Amino acid sequence: MIARWQWLLRRISKRLWFRAGLFSLLGVATALLGLAFKQYIPDHLSARVGADAVDNILGIIASSMLAATTFSLNIMVTAYGSATSNVTPRATPLLVEDATTQNVLATFIGSFLFSLVGIIALSTGLYGNNGRVVMFAVTIGVIVLIVYTLLRWIDHLARLGRLSETTDRVEAAATEALTERLKHPYLGGSPLTDIPPAARAVRATAVGYVEHVDMPALGKLTTESNSALYLQVLPGSFVDHNTVLARVEGIDESGDEALRAAFSIGVRRSFEQDPRFGLSVLAEIASRALSPAVNDPGTAIEVIGRGVRVLSLWGTRIETEEEIELNCRRVFVPGLQVDDLFDDFFGPIARDGAALVEVGMRLQKALALLGQNDELGYAASSVRHAVLALKRAELALVLDEDKQVLRILASRVGQIPD
Repeated sequence: MIARWQWLLRRISKRLWFRAGLFSLLGVATALLGLAFKQYIPDHLSARVGADAVDNILGIIASSMLAATTFSLNIMVTAYGSATSNVTPRATPLLVEDATTQNVLATFIGSFLFSLVGIIALSTGLYGNNGRVVMFAVTIGVIVLIVYTLLRWIDHLARLGRLSETTDRVEAAATEALTERLKHPYLGGSPLTDIPPAARAVRATAVGYVEHVDMPALGKLTTESNSALYLQVLPGSFVDHNTVLARVEGIDESGDEALRAAFSIGVRRSFEQDPRFGLSVLAEIASRALSPAVNDPGTAIEVIGRGVRVLSLWGTRIETEEEIELNCRRVFVPGLQVDDLFDDFFGPIARDGAALVEVGMRLQKALALLGQNDELGYAASSVRHAVLALKRAELALVLDEDKQVLRILASRVGQIPD
């Protein structure tokens, strides 16, 4: 698994200002190319190219890009508000991290600064006639880039902030997190089986959600042959001052601060190392769709299919060889529990969709499909949730015919076909 500094660098690279800053620097550097390459331009070429027109072109780019940036920011704010009200606030960070949106804004800002610096340099006469030729050629390239970006932006606007697009992003984030966890079922450490009674507890000093665990840093604490570290929390766990982060053997109390520093604790959960969060957000989308104010059971049914698709990835763990980092062999980590995954996803949907027979039917069919994979430990969890969903539906439904349909479907959950 990645170290803390790598995780922080990855998070910073997803911030909106990061790409905008890089493209701004690139725009300024591009505008200064004329000063570096003007000596290689023949004197007679400037009279043929018509480079005098570059002043007007840069003025048009500067004014239009400033307006385009302001307009795009307004669209982004509207899209974020739409996703917050129609999907779930927990999905908004995925829209903020959208690479296409960040590239478009960064291109607009970079082009604006490019034209602004170019106008200033031309006004002071730094380029000369030969430098104007270079600036003219570079400006044509910037115009091509702007046109391509605008066309791509127009196509992207048709989907930005829409329910289906945002749900796609949540599913993709959940799939990516679960796939990464399948590669490292125990975050690169060894599986936790039991904890020695003499192991010393190290408690948290902050309150919040565990966002990341720096496994290489924990591995450095277990270099001695008699040392061992037993994790008690995983990314996504909520901790306070009484929560035991880990229990240790053979590690002096002087290493407690380094151990606590390996746990990044924030105010909210993140998708990267927390596969359960993605499933919880999917369930939240379905629950919102089932609320009386929205009344959209079709979205809930669609989300159930997405959840089955994500949970089906768990079958690849049988084929995936567990990777244990060399310096983390004495770091013991608990694995994901199937019951927790099912509770995060199926529990809220079964509760909020109990009064809708079509949602109940889809739930029972999904559980029957997953329950066939008994070797994954799905059968028991599927039966348990099928029974719970049926009990909720029998309390909420009115017609006996609807109840009977669900009883028949629930009886098929956990059965392995011939």
